[in-house]
Amino acid sequence: MKFALICGASGNIGTAISKDLAQKGWSLYLHYYQNEATTNQLANELRAEYPQQDFLTIQANFRSEDAAQKISQNIFGLNAVVFAQGTTIYQLFDCFSAQQLENLWQEQLKTPMLVIQKVIKKISNAENGRIVFIGSIYGAVGSSMEVPYSAIKGGISSFVNAYSKEVASLGVTVNAVAPGAVATKMNDEFNQTEIEAVNEEIPVGRFGDPTEISHIVQSIMDERASYLTGQTIYVDGGWKK
Repeated sequence: MKFALICGASGNIGTAISKDLAQKGWSLYLHYYQNEATTNQLANELRAEYPQQDFLTIQANFRSEDAAQKISQNIFGLNAVVFAQGTTIYQLFDCFSAQQLENLWQEQLKTPMLVIQKVIKKISNAENGRIVFIGSIYGAVGSSMEVPYSAIKGGISSFVNAYSKEVASLGVTVNAVAPGAVATKMNDEFNQTEIEAVNEEIPVGRFGDPTEISHIVQSIMDERASYLTGQTIYVDGGWKK
């Protein structure tokens, strides 16, 4: 049985990824921090639909030093990990406090790296090991009002590029999927006028759907994608990259 850890399973993209992978026969560890009810509901839905598979929930705060240890202690067999957790802060860079910078960096890059250190032996012992990050188009082109977020997402792409070279001989691929504008809770701050203005900039004329991101992740997780590694795949409707 194939097991994947989905970090941030309660988010829109994390949920879409979980549902797609479950449909493909994966058993899942569903990580969350605060959204316990949402994650439990997702797990129960998947258990009802796929009774031959396992769906376990794990709570951990990615802004805490002990998150990686807590996660690793609750995981047994593991073939893949998907990092879909994280958020952004919209404000001028000069207004960021040191703690805000630390929180963003730890949640989206430092803790994932620590998690990988803890679970890489399990992943490398499985066939077709996979590590997938949800990055952002802003990691390549940058965004004003989201400078730290952009820097961290760029760091994710650099990590993927470098670490993929270390674990390729172990049969583990490391990639990032970098969405553009996607209709998620994180973008709820946009009003209708702002959404329409962004839509006019996007060649396909709309925000993406979380399922369109999960489709790419699912493709990377397929055993036939073993020659794809060290890449950041931009999924932005032709908008920025």
